[in-house]
Amino acid sequence: MKILFIGARLFNEVAGYAKEKGIDTILTESNKDSPNLKLANKLFIVPRGMDSPVEIALSEDVDAVVPLIGIDKPLIDVAKMKELLEKEYNLPVVASNLHSTEIASDKLKTKKFFQENNIKTPEFFEINRKQFLKEKSDKLNQFTEFNLDYPSVLKQSEGQGGSGIKLALCKDDACDYFKEFEHAFVEKFVKGIEVSVEVLSWKGQSIALTPVYKGETTLDFLHPLNKIRTAPAEVNHLDNQKLRKLAEKIVAKMGASGTIEVEFIFDPETNELNVIEMNTRPSGTRYLTLTSSGINPLQQLVDMGTGHWDKKIVEDNMKKYSAFEMPLPLHRKKEMNEIFSKGKKDITNNHLFSKNRPWILHGHEKAQRITIRAKNSDETIEIAKKLKIVE
Repeated sequence: MKILFIGARLFNEVAGYAKEKGIDTILTESNKDSPNLKLANKLFIVPRGMDSPVEIALSEDVDAVVPLIGIDKPLIDVAKMKELLEKEYNLPVVASNLHSTEIASDKLKTKKFFQENNIKTPEFFEINRKQFLKEKSDKLNQFTEFNLDYPSVLKQSEGQGGSGIKLALCKDDACDYFKEFEHAFVEKFVKGIEVSVEVLSWKGQSIALTPVYKGETTLDFLHPLNKIRTAPAEVNHLDNQKLRKLAEKIVAKMGASGTIEVEFIFDPETNELNVIEMNTRPSGTRYLTLTSSGINPLQQLVDMGTGHWDKKIVEDNMKKYSAFEMPLPLHRKKEMNEIFSKGKKDITNNHLFSKNRPWILHGHEKAQRITIRAKNSDETIEIAKKLKIVE
């Protein structure tokens, strides 16, 4: 069997697994300096876009296409490629369709989708620079049926990793924002705890994996990557099983496929649960998901491509570990990387941890993170203390 993988940056997370399955791997990548280029059986350096991957998929007579793209911008083109290859050539592409991708890639469309389907999400409204300036000079503070209250979250429809998002604490903050952007939508700031769930979905089957705790919402608007994150989420009054089922229903309603992340904010004082957004691409929390559940989301994409994916098998294979993740402190970076490099020979595709090293390092060298696995959350903290990454 032959599978075409698009994108080399995440290919190391599936290359060994595909080899174990006897899959002939073909890789396309637009960056000749990207890592992991030598891991595929055959490599093609191609221009950006999906035209060349389509041509290669057909000329190489592959059995499936698995995009490994972790950024939003190319996803619309990927979805269009999916429609072409599946409709015209009956060639499966393990990615979301155009309808769900257009919704998830546009934050405003996502909000409207939630609203239209009675899925609770923070209040929001659209505004442009002209309306804001009028509102700013209006003593009644009204330009529509809404008030621009503070704090409020100002967002662009497109953006990833916090780009185009600002927490406005006062009018001056909003004024600075509209000096840069012509349009925005305003979302009510919700105090609570951020939780995300990765959902695997293919051909009408969906299964949510372990909910991940991503920290509390704060007025300093600390990026999630700079917070300590854990799995499973241990939040008072939050039922993780109900949360998983809700995430599955949302994904099914949207019709998304592959791996999808659904993000929530939960207020433990009011028990109010809001859905914030969705991402139809590999998640930044996938190592926490893998560590806590034993299920590797990206390897599941390979199984979908081979036609051997079954949510019942995933459910039966799910483990119950605790995972702890944080940025790797600079003062421990050199020593921890040396230890990790020496232990890489013990890593297999399905066993990233060993008894002597219950942790892994991952991410770009300038923003490395460490994920720890243990039987329970207390043990993860003890390991973190022994590693001298927390006090």
